Amino acid sequence: MAYEGILVGMGNPLLDISSVVDQHFLQKYDLKLNNAILADHKHMPMYEEMLSKYDVEYIAGGATQNSIRVAQWMLQIPGATSYMGCIGKDKFGEEMKMHVELSGVNAHYYEVDVPTGTCAVCVVDGERSLVANLSAANCYKSEHLRAQENWALVEKAKYFYIAGFFLALSPESTQLVAEHAAANNKVFGMNLSAPVICEFYKDLLDNVLPFVDVIFGNETEAKTFSRVHGWETDNVEEIALKISQWPKASGTFKRITVITQGPDPVIVAEDGNVMKFPVVLLPKEKLVDTNGAGDAFVGGFLSQMVQEKPIKDCVRAGNYAANIVIQKSGCTYPDKPNFI
Repeated sequence: MAYEGILVGMGNPLLDISSVVDQHFLQKYDLKLNNAILADHKHMPMYEEMLSKYDVEYIAGGATQNSIRVAQWMLQIPGATSYMGCIGKDKFGEEMKMHVELSGVNAHYYEVDVPTGTCAVCVVDGERSLVANLSAANCYKSEHLRAQENWALVEKAKYFYIAGFFLALSPESTQLVAEHAAANNKVFGMNLSAPVICEFYKDLLDNVLPFVDVIFGNETEAKTFSRVHGWETDNVEEIALKISQWPKASGTFKRITVITQGPDPVIVAEDGNVMKFPVVLLPKEKLVDTNGAGDAFVGGFLSQMVQEKPIKDCVRAGNYAANIVIQKSGCTYPDKPNFI
């Protein structure tokens, strides 16, 4: 199989500004660990404070971009993955382009005169709090997707992955890719991304779900999805099954639902069956930073899916990638994977 350009991701590119901080910093900006929020005016000074007070690391982030970078790393095939999103014409945008190019992903950014989106990754004892200032990432337009050189990426790809965050910002772009995938017997993947997406963008999610062949999420997102749809169950296996049985626009592929649960087994629902896959537990002293673990899982999973490997291998690769990433700061990894 020819792998060049086989996987395309679209998302909100954010330059992660990652640092170990202290409890006082979290309290000052009213931040909670293991949480992700959008920045408002009270958070704006924190970015400069992090730069002046702590040792920061820049990482090309954003949920989908993380997953695509990890898939590229796992595949080790030049040009296998492509990515689209919106950045600013500024130093952070240049930093982003440099990092993504080094990762081997073929990025086609839409560049605007708005500051590049950033995400403060505040780490305390290996747990993290994310504060995203979307800025330019908010500005993606479907005209960029329709441009000949960008739509050519879509035409060439056989697999697509878009996080729920991007659906909330550019539903038209998401729908264009979803409908293309269904019409051409290609695989379209999505992520529930966050409880806020399940709750406040329910209609958008419901509209695109018939086109989704593989959907990812964690247990909190799954339970929120269940609640807003009135399913009256918190049983993650039941919820995964119900999502997998949601009506589909195309009968080419049966929908696969993949729910991660931190250290607990990964739940996969497909064709009326539920499977559970244990996670390789990491000793607490090896845990550096949980930021990007879910994104890395998706990247690992997709790296095997595009090679048409069985589901158990896809999950194993997802768990492997997540295990590697949580031992490092941010969504980063060594030069080469050691996945067999």
